[in-house]
Amino acid sequence: MAEVKKIATRQSYGEALVELGKENSNVVVLDADLAAATKTGMFKKEFPDRHIDCGIAEGNMTSIGAGLAASGMIPFVSTFAMFAAGRSFEQVRNSIGYPHLNVKIGATHGGISVGEDGATHQCCEDIALMRTIPGMTVIVPADDVEAKQVVKAAAEFDGPVYMRFGRLAVPVINGDDYKFEIGKGTVIKEGTDVAIIANGLCVASALEAAEKLAADGVNAKVINMATVKPLDDELVVAAAKECGKVVVVEEHSVIGGLGGAVAELLSEKLPTPVLRVGVEDVFGHSGPATELIKEFGLDGEGVYNKVKAFL
Repeated sequence: MAEVKKIATRQSYGEALVELGKENSNVVVLDADLAAATKTGMFKKEFPDRHIDCGIAEGNMTSIGAGLAASGMIPFVSTFAMFAAGRSFEQVRNSIGYPHLNVKIGATHGGISVGEDGATHQCCEDIALMRTIPGMTVIVPADDVEAKQVVKAAAEFDGPVYMRFGRLAVPVINGDDYKFEIGKGTVIKEGTDVAIIANGLCVASALEAAEKLAADGVNAKVINMATVKPLDDELVVAAAKECGKVVVVEEHSVIGGLGGAVAELLSEKLPTPVLRVGVEDVFGHSGPATELIKEFGLDGEGVYNKVKAFL
């Protein structure tokens, strides 16, 4: 069997920005002294006059992005998720969200897969924070193919967008025929016994878990829900109606993320048993990314065990 290609979505972000820069002269990229890590250095190399290094001053960078958007530019504000959503929350809320400005936030190094950087940098609360801002679109792509399309879709979308990218190289699961659309989920495996809804690196884990469940005679539906807000309500409700039980898997706190969004929706539209698989209200810690994913039960085996117990 051929080895599965793996690419970090932060790499996809950098490459997509370069392509955008060639297509649209209004695209400008801001970074906070992390261009090598966020991969915006690629854009800086191609378009030095349209890349602004704001230094370690994330709130200031966010406000500059707001000003550029108000001037008709399309700014991509880039830094680690912990700083983009955490340190800059006030500026994102008041300077971007409140006036509904056309700023795109590229948040890299989200979740526990940051690895050895430890708990202070492993942001597992960013989706919850960004979901609470009125009018904010929140997207967590699963792989290289989707991530590049997300960046382009965000540039074409009028309004603030928060995009979360990862440090760890993850399997490429989407083919060349894949088409991302904001607010729409994708069924990547049909099934009727349980619906597994995932995003980010957990989509690959969900697929692996579904294969293991199939060996037990359990036919799982797997859905890639890259857009957390606005959620694809119709698809979620339809999956819950068909399968009767729903499992949500994400590299984020079980509080307030995709699991929260799905549970909130179904509690109102179609009360359904929902299992939220994620980081269980604890901080992460330092360690190799793949080992942390396994420890927190977000690898294929871990997801399989939790789904099986739930069923």
